[in-house]
Amino acid sequence: MILSSNLDFREALPDRGRLAGLDVGTKTIGVALCDAGWTIASPAETIARTKFSVDAAKLRAIVAAQSVKGIVVGLPLNLDGTDSPRTQSVRQFARNIDALGVPILLWDERWSTAAVTRTLLEADASRARRAELVDKLAAAYILQGAIDAMI
Repeated sequence: MILSSNLDFREALPDRGRLAGLDVGTKTIGVALCDAGWTIASPAETIARTKFSVDAAKLRAIVAAQSVKGIVVGLPLNLDGTDSPRTQSVRQFARNIDALGVPILLWDERWSTAAVTRTLLEADASRARRAELVDKLAAAYILQGAIDAMI
């Protein structure tokens, strides 16, 4: 079940439970997880993308191992709120992972990567360290935004 309203997503999860946040890129998927009480999102890992079947298997393993009850997928809208080719790609990705059997929320991710990159620059992280962290930190930023809107 793919949803675009945080209220509908919240209703689909009456008992809360752990959530996963995804920052879906062309080369990587940043993954974040939150606690069952929806207090805080934490970066988990970065998946290097290969074939969709391999990516889906990795996500399926995370969902099972972490008892994930719902997934928040960052939706890369244009600054004016319209869809872009990347938006369509992420929507297709969400349709493909719908087979995981947990509710999926498409969440506006505008500025998430920029905010995380700015924070890493302020922390004086090297270029290599930023590249290593940015995707999973962006996923945590996306997930935390969704959590904050639901509680």
